[in-house]
Amino acid sequence: MTKPTGTLWICVVATLAGVGIGFVGGAFRWCLHVAERWRVELVEWVHQLADPGWVVPIAFAAAGATAAALVVRWVPLAAGSGIQHVEAVYRGTAQPPGLLLLPAKFIGGVLAIGSGLVLGREGPTVHMGAVIGTQAARRAGLAEPDVRMMQTVLGGAGLAVAFNAPIGGVLFTLEEATKSVRMRTVLPTIFAAGTAVACSRWLFGDHPDFGVEPVAAPALALLPVFVVFGLATGGLGVLYSRMVLTVLDGVAAVPRVPMIAKATVIGGLVGLVMLLDPRAVGGGDTVTQLIVGGGALALPVVLFLLAARLVAGPLSYASAVPGGLFAPLLAVGALWGMLFVGGLNILWPNDGASLVVPMAIAGMAAFFGAVVRAPLTAVVLVIEMTATTSLTVPMLAATAAAVLVAELLKSPPIYDSLRAKLPVRR
Repeated sequence: MTKPTGTLWICVVATLAGVGIGFVGGAFRWCLHVAERWRVELVEWVHQLADPGWVVPIAFAAAGATAAALVVRWVPLAAGSGIQHVEAVYRGTAQPPGLLLLPAKFIGGVLAIGSGLVLGREGPTVHMGAVIGTQAARRAGLAEPDVRMMQTVLGGAGLAVAFNAPIGGVLFTLEEATKSVRMRTVLPTIFAAGTAVACSRWLFGDHPDFGVEPVAAPALALLPVFVVFGLATGGLGVLYSRMVLTVLDGVAAVPRVPMIAKATVIGGLVGLVMLLDPRAVGGGDTVTQLIVGGGALALPVVLFLLAARLVAGPLSYASAVPGGLFAPLLAVGALWGMLFVGGLNILWPNDGASLVVPMAIAGMAAFFGAVVRAPLTAVVLVIEMTATTSLTVPMLAATAAAVLVAELLKSPPIYDSLRAKLPVRR
């Protein structure tokens, strides 16, 4: 019997699967919101206790990391982001994910990110989308190449749900996951991402992820400042990528220590940072919202939060529990933008307060672009998350400069490097 392979049928399957990842991804986000609120309340409560109350956040984060590592022991494919696996499946070097990965990624992601590890929600959501896409394609009788395509399409829909950014999810599929523009992929991706985000907004409401007051476009005379900022951001992005890979290899190379024990230790270290400032851990939405919302932070605090996230991010990823890299990149970019403006004011005293939000938003896109090497996805993603279009030109300038530096320094895209570590299908 001939399998149905027409574009119409593929789009129908993508739309139906989009409903699945919309509600699953929305539920995942809701669980993480609740976990973050509990985490902050826990730290506030601990600060009211006498010694040794400080042990509680450390034990909390260590327990969450341990439980997440146990989930990975049950389903090894649940480790890490999962985006590199989605890309490998599309290229035919890995098998599509099985259904068991869906609960493993959901539960493990809530345990890991909810406990405070500096990881992003997008990796697990992309991987869960890939599972739903695979299962839908097989049940719809699609041929194997279309099964691989559909898991990639739904992975992009998962990213759209994770960041409430349908166009960004579509661009991610084309620019990063498939690195191609084919109508057979474009159409189902649009249907899946649009449907998925509509379903998730039914749960969360129709509003951008970050509330940003109207921002005036910076004067064109300041455009060179954004270019210089982008060049510096590119260097920071290269450093961060190398830190992720170095720490990942270093933790994996520690002899005779089970991975579960390593995750426990890493969780405890993150818990210690959480005790000092809860904004330094987790996905980073809280600190990003504070900055782009116009909130004030003293420069020493900004420097601490940035340094903590630059170290805790790679360390958290090395624990090999479910969690991604994208969301923490946005927080680092926002902090880096704020720090850059603060340093600029020290070297060249002026009223630079009006530059903080524009530079932070540009930093989100530029840092993401430098590490992931998907500049269009980065810019569109940040525009959708902040509902801000007035900063498009500075964002493009900073992101292009950052990606150029990463290219000149021959730093490979982070997911290309992570995909190279996956076992090749034989």
